[in-house]
Amino acid sequence: MTLKPRAAVAVAVLTGLCAFPLAVGESGWSGLAFASPAHAQPIRNLIARLRGQKFPPGIVESNGRIEATQVDVSSKYAGRLAEVTVEEGSTVREGEVIARISSPEIEAQLRAAQSNVQKAKDALAAAEADITARQSALDFAKSDFQRGQELMKTGFITKQSFEQRKRNYDSAEAAVKSITSARDQAQSQIKNSEAEVERIESIIKDLTLVSPRNGRVQYQLARAGEVVAAGAPIVTILDLTDVYMTIFLPAADAGKLAVGEEARMILDAAPDYVVPATVSFVASDAQFTPKTVETKDERAKLMFRIKLKIDPDTLRTYYTRVKTGLRGLGFVRTKANVEWPDDLQVKLPKVPAKAPEDKASDSNAPEANAPASK
Repeated sequence: MTLKPRAAVAVAVLTGLCAFPLAVGESGWSGLAFASPAHAQPIRNLIARLRGQKFPPGIVESNGRIEATQVDVSSKYAGRLAEVTVEEGSTVREGEVIARISSPEIEAQLRAAQSNVQKAKDALAAAEADITARQSALDFAKSDFQRGQELMKTGFITKQSFEQRKRNYDSAEAAVKSITSARDQAQSQIKNSEAEVERIESIIKDLTLVSPRNGRVQYQLARAGEVVAAGAPIVTILDLTDVYMTIFLPAADAGKLAVGEEARMILDAAPDYVVPATVSFVASDAQFTPKTVETKDERAKLMFRIKLKIDPDTLRTYYTRVKTGLRGLGFVRTKANVEWPDDLQVKLPKVPAKAPEDKASDSNAPEANAPASK
């Protein structure tokens, strides 16, 4: 019996708010006043939602949160962190240097490998010079042996002298083959040593960590001077080309969605604006929704995870306003022929005019993406 007067009071208050909305300034409440239609519209929409008015059939809403793909930048090798060139909140381009790791041991290995290359080249030069000398001795021994063959036919030399010439020829030929083999080994050693140099240089190159994507540094997990293990993350980067809202819908609604369909978002931090998006992912398996979604009763239901990706053009325009973690509502159409109501027509804040120096500084920023927020 006591609930009815309270309900009547609540309706009266809402009615009063509708008739005399509060105008909110930049710094807070400015007092009771007749608000402009632009400011009064969100309040009317809120009152309509509280009174149970819903969107047309075919449009479904769900709570969600703005997220972005996170990428951990780690070192493949252990070493001491010489420097970190970025900080949390820094904007980075793909390929930009993020940190450098110092490893004197690997640098010493590189010097040793380079020394082995030079040693193999010296051995090759010596072998080639020796081949020239050995080849001359072979040519002389061969001609001497051939003359001995002719002299043996006429009987001008003894058989013992002829056999000595033959032994000299065979020995010179074997010497040439031996030194040729040494030359081939030197050439092979050069290739092996050069490959070792390339391997160590690739390790040293990997000690300079670069950003794998355009984005923004979310976390700096290590500082200069620290010794890091192989695979230990140094910084975490938000991929601003993949910003989306995750929502959960029941099977009856999720089964009617198609990847690529239009969607809308309204963020709690900017309720006056409607952000365009598309359905980029529909889960194939149902799951229990996370604790952050709705009430305990809602979490108990099996739902399908949906990703609403923010329009890339919008992200590029409002890049500096990127905010992950913002909560809001995601809207999808389960019927393609349903028109978006006026409340869900795309509405974005005006892009502020920039000074020439601001434009020059923005030219260095990556073409990354960010959700529109107030």
